[in-house]
Amino acid sequence: MKNKLLSAVTALFILLSGTGITSCSKEADIRLPPVDIFVRKTDNMPKGFICAVDISSVISLEQSGVVFRDREGVPRDIFETLSQAGVNYIRVRIWNDPYDEQGRGYGGGTNDLEKAIEIGKRATGQGMKLIVDFHYSDFWADPGKQMTPKAWEGMNSTQKEEALYSFTRDCLERMIENDIEIGMVQIGNEINNGIAGVTAWPDMAKMISAGSRAVREVAKKSRDKIMVAVHFTNPETENRYAAYAYNLSRYEVDYDVFASSYYPYWHGELDALIAQLSKIAGDYKKKVMIIETAYTYSLDDTDGHANTISDSSDLGDYPATVQGQANFIADVISAVSGIGKAGIGVCYWEPAWISVGPPERLEENKKLWEEKGSGWASSYAGEYDPEDAGAWYGGSAVENQALFDSTGKPLDSLYVFGYAKKGNCPGAGIDAVVDAAVSVTIGNKIPWPETVTVIYNDGTRTEQSVVWDEIQSAETDAMTAAGKNSASGNYLISGRTEGTSEIVFCKVTLVPRNYVINASFEQEDMSAWKVVYPEGAAECTDRQMKTSDAYSGDYSLHYWAVGAVRFAVHQSFSDLPEGYYVLSLRIQGIKSKEEDTIVVFSESDEGRQETSVALSGWKEWKNPIIDGICVTNGKLVIGLEIDCFAGSWGTIDDVYLYRVD
Repeated sequence: MKNKLLSAVTALFILLSGTGITSCSKEADIRLPPVDIFVRKTDNMPKGFICAVDISSVISLEQSGVVFRDREGVPRDIFETLSQAGVNYIRVRIWNDPYDEQGRGYGGGTNDLEKAIEIGKRATGQGMKLIVDFHYSDFWADPGKQMTPKAWEGMNSTQKEEALYSFTRDCLERMIENDIEIGMVQIGNEINNGIAGVTAWPDMAKMISAGSRAVREVAKKSRDKIMVAVHFTNPETENRYAAYAYNLSRYEVDYDVFASSYYPYWHGELDALIAQLSKIAGDYKKKVMIIETAYTYSLDDTDGHANTISDSSDLGDYPATVQGQANFIADVISAVSGIGKAGIGVCYWEPAWISVGPPERLEENKKLWEEKGSGWASSYAGEYDPEDAGAWYGGSAVENQALFDSTGKPLDSLYVFGYAKKGNCPGAGIDAVVDAAVSVTIGNKIPWPETVTVIYNDGTRTEQSVVWDEIQSAETDAMTAAGKNSASGNYLISGRTEGTSEIVFCKVTLVPRNYVINASFEQEDMSAWKVVYPEGAAECTDRQMKTSDAYSGDYSLHYWAVGAVRFAVHQSFSDLPEGYYVLSLRIQGIKSKEEDTIVVFSESDEGRQETSVALSGWKEWKNPIIDGICVTNGKLVIGLEIDCFAGSWGTIDDVYLYRVD
């Protein structure tokens, strides 16, 4: 991950090979500072294109002692920095009542109306408009939870409809009274499965319409037109957005903008999302935009609270560098602009949510997260959201996706918003070299990669020959040739590219033979696995393609149901060599109640062995192991038995059965 100038010959090769690195302007822009990143010019960007950022946590961060600076490290108002970078809209979330009975904030910025007004006034002061993001909840609202605000508990859907209308109207009127320029209002946040606890589409439509009616009435008092947006996510699911757009039309919901979240780690290909948004724009004559997106510039944890995206994540086409982050933002802007006039903008989520202190000050950080609300959740949120915030409260999980570094200085990638209109050509350079990885069964020859991928600053890639360290690679070859299970493990071998002398590493994983067929569910043929449902149980499993839910590869065995989750999955063997075996697998997910049971088992003529599993959340991978499995006649059955209440879900991956000496 290095930024170095290419040799003249290599640079000339890039320029002549059609990388697009010359498709930018050299003309000066007095507002934009010179930056060292490449930015490809976005052609045909619609006039008034929204370049927005959501900095809802900024007040809590400043109260926690975070100082935002300019490029030279001098303290500076972050709103001024954002405006200079080309940002023209600020998005802010509003929770109804994000406080416990003692008035202690739930965290995540503790974004009530008063903070939204403060952020709105500062944005307006720098010539930026506001996107108001009503969650209609007292804390985070997303596809997994659309919780009713405390004050609305016990209301029926009609009463909630009126409460939503009044809350929306009152909040917006307060903002208008404070001379805040509002450009857009979201009626709910990621409302795939409900809004304020209402889940049926006819009632959801009435709720959205009530919010829209409030916006239209308040807009008459505003200097500018205020657009009404609806916000969904999970575009990777086929026909999901088509169904939402149909229901909005069917129930005659009044809105202007169909908005989507897009995080490439979870939401598939950008082209697929753009195709869906384009169709909605054409079929229903609506504006469309990506209202939440982000990408990582580093894999480092700078506050002691684990990050959502780490070195175990699948980053796809962009390296975890400032240039990789910049290329991602530029591509998203270009893709939405390519829709035409209906593609009105892009909003980057929480680019200022940096760490309040380094990991070595973790205990001090925890106090700030609790007292100032600058972490994603405080422990006080547990009274409202006990299963999520109450269990996993803490700091920022996204500081490595910010557009500011841990000292508060803006990254070069922040200025993509301004440079996207004209491009920027600092010169050809290497952005990253992709490390290699191989996995080999002990006893087989290691397939050393002959080339590695070099990524340039314009996003193009080439393959370059690599020379691995001879001594280290010879030692690793000798270990696998010995055929001993004790050699299993990971080995990091260094090398250099022949063309550019960049240092690169190869992670060599030595593993004993795995007797499980389709162990990682990557093969479409699932005949080796047998899924059994008890009488009366719903079918609740599927072979799921979702990289973010897989331990390795792209597929895993996923389970979920509206009601109870009850099934067994197993694989049988009839001709295993005699000996002792070890069974292990990876599983993640949520148990809805303590009484839920998940059991990993093995059954041979020598008897049954089993171990139970306690799940603790998404990406909290558990690794249950059964060892000392004795096989005397070649026969063995391995598997899982799951009996859970409604609300439980999980994925199973990388089932491993190997023989030990």
